Amino acid sequence: MVRVGRGTVVALTAVLAQLAGQGGAGAAGEPEPYRFASGATVLQGATGTTDAPRLTADGTYRSSIEPGGRRYYRVTLDDASDAYVSAVVVPGSTTPIGFRDGISLSLQNEQGVSCGKENADFGAAAYPRPLAAAAERTIKETGNCREAGSYFVVLERRTGTGTATGSQPWEVELQHVVEPPVRDATSGPAVNWQSASPTPPQEDEPRPRPGGAGFNDAGTLDSGVWRDTLTPGRTRFYRVPVGWGQQIFVQAELGGPPAAVRGRVSNALALRLYNPVRDGLDSVIAPYGGEPRTAALDPLPPVRYGNRYGVGDEMTGMRFAGWYYLAVTLSPEVGEKFGDGEIGLTLRVDVEGDAEEGPAYEGEADLFRLPAVGGNDGRSGDGGTDGAMRVLAAAGIGTGTLLVLWLALWRALARRRSSHAG
Repeated sequence: MVRVGRGTVVALTAVLAQLAGQGGAGAAGEPEPYRFASGATVLQGATGTTDAPRLTADGTYRSSIEPGGRRYYRVTLDDASDAYVSAVVVPGSTTPIGFRDGISLSLQNEQGVSCGKENADFGAAAYPRPLAAAAERTIKETGNCREAGSYFVVLERRTGTGTATGSQPWEVELQHVVEPPVRDATSGPAVNWQSASPTPPQEDEPRPRPGGAGFNDAGTLDSGVWRDTLTPGRTRFYRVPVGWGQQIFVQAELGGPPAAVRGRVSNALALRLYNPVRDGLDSVIAPYGGEPRTAALDPLPPVRYGNRYGVGDEMTGMRFAGWYYLAVTLSPEVGEKFGDGEIGLTLRVDVEGDAEEGPAYEGEADLFRLPAVGGNDGRSGDGGTDGAMRVLAAAGIGTGTLLVLWLALWRALARRRSSHAG
């Protein structure tokens, strides 16, 4: 008789829940519009500060917001660390979107004074897709946001006047992270940096790399040429490790449609770059007329801790080493004019310069360190069978018990795949 300890049962339960939760919209035959973090805490924001639920540091949460809504959450901050909160909103795939629709996210002190705020709008690419914004509380020599205590996260859903905005709530993923202070003095923002894009990398055979459906399962890229496919109305996510002192350059190329069809979509391709705290840095929108099309992000400064003291969102956003994220969306109108087949995508990524030694943080700061790139499939490891098996291995399971549990997992996974195919 095989005896299974309580820790093993807990691990198995978590894994089975993880596998079951990966079905998302795909369980009904539709690809999920966004992959939320597995194990995210579900909560509903309050309509005022009194009952605002608390977000913990390094925590990830699922919520929602209605048209014209305003939701409050609470964070507890010290008087030494910088803090960041991000919100990713996910409209339904058939939700009407206006070009002025979007969100506003701010961090406020208990007196209602804004410490940091960001607006994110859909703009000319007015179609449903995940959209992220980040707000910050930074420690400065003077100001109203230096004290330790409670601060409020305020998320607002902005609706443009006269637009045909849908009436359904948008799903939301919230993340709260803290950046500890540094022990050593730091220099100012980057100066005399390369402000012209280098020649994009060239390879005879681009390497295949599938993108993810969100920040949590983004496909991993480094310098080189990569290929994937885009489906109209869907967003692919990728992540690139960028170290201290390094610059990132990205060019995206759309291939021809699967059939010879004429037409033109003005805002077909939306490409956006986010930093490790999901703060939007640069974006580009490109048209598509059935022929190969190229779009490139503007050059950004090299990563420097002192960039936070610079001017402009592009400069201040390049303040961390770590994972930088690419979100690539193909307009659903492309499917209407060229068919719903997949269109080839080529990404040319160039991370220039050697990684330098970073600042000496006084606490845990793994999010802001240069990550190691590894793995055969380039996935971030938030979900999937491999991640599930790592959970089981960590539980300390014997060979016989592992075989029994693996059979249970295999059956669960087979059922999930069968439901996707049906």
